[in-house]
Amino acid sequence: MRRLLTVAALVCFSSLAYSQDFKLSSPEIKAGSTMPKRFEFNGFGCSGENKSPALKWSGAPKGTKSFAVTMYDPDAPTGSGWWHWVVINIPADVTELSSDAGAQNSTTLPKGAVQGRTDYGVNAWGGTCPPQGDKPHRYIFTVYALKTDKIDVPADATAALTGYMIHANMLAKASFTAKYGRSK
Repeated sequence: MRRLLTVAALVCFSSLAYSQDFKLSSPEIKAGSTMPKRFEFNGFGCSGENKSPALKWSGAPKGTKSFAVTMYDPDAPTGSGWWHWVVINIPADVTELSSDAGAQNSTTLPKGAVQGRTDYGVNAWGGTCPPQGDKPHRYIFTVYALKTDKIDVPADATAALTGYMIHANMLAKASFTAKYGRSK
């Protein structure tokens, strides 16, 4: 039994070590920095350009069949955070999303990729829009390497349901966090 546990731990560790090579970055947003206003939502009192940033990733683990990308605000005053972007079914040979790929009815998403429903109620990027006067919120960008070609959820599926399916099929993930706030 001890030997079996040791082998399982080694397999898990080697898998984890490999996933440490999986990296996500943006040429428009540096990890730990404050996001530019152009990524702010345009509505609900916010007046940004509602543009999604360009994202690039590398080092996906062997066996990756597709990718998913999300942007999440754990600091939103909802009790459950706020899903700003969900993209699934990104083909395994794709390693980047262009700037503003998250536009509604985007023509620049990779073929086969689908935008999921965000907490704004649309299947598109929804930019930052923290309440005025809140301390800057954290925005977590994540790319997931998946063991399936396709996440099959209805077009109106909640971000939570889509997230459940992403996590059920995840081989590895890579993230970076940026922040954004609005003064009173």
